Amino acid sequence: MKKIIKPIALLLLAALIIIQFFKPEKNLSSIEGPGVNDISKLYPVPQEVAAILKTSCYDCHSNNTNYPWYSNFQPVAWWLADHIKEGKKELNFSEFASYRISKQYRKLEEINSEVEEGEMPHESYTLIHGDAKLSPSQKENLINWASAIRDSIKAHYPADSLQRPKKK
Repeated sequence: MKKIIKPIALLLLAALIIIQFFKPEKNLSSIEGPGVNDISKLYPVPQEVAAILKTSCYDCHSNNTNYPWYSNFQPVAWWLADHIKEGKKELNFSEFASYRISKQYRKLEEINSEVEEGEMPHESYTLIHGDAKLSPSQKENLINWASAIRDSIKAHYPADSLQRPKKK
């Protein structure tokens, strides 16, 4: 049994060392500060909401991720890269102004439901980033802000423009 364990352990160690040379691209924008399509360029973002977004949302839902030290090791870096890619695909605050108005409207509703239900930020994120966990008052601030923007959109656009486009 010992004859099998040692070669397997050495093979696993070699594989672990080799995969360290294959790193995913990092989510770092070359633009300093919010870009032209950032949500803050389109809608007012109060300071307390901006702080919540930065601490609890932007690492996965913007074009700039604040990477922790452990993101330099594989396979963790791959997992983080995939998580960030999926998060940005779902909602990207850095590109929010480029969304159709109907998509903006839906995404604001999704923010509310995800925050209300405790789905966001993800538990896997808040386990390591304790400061990202939202307090009841932070949740309320975020929900009220997103609702106010939705109400503003609803007041300025016809209801049919807020529906999901029909597939042809």
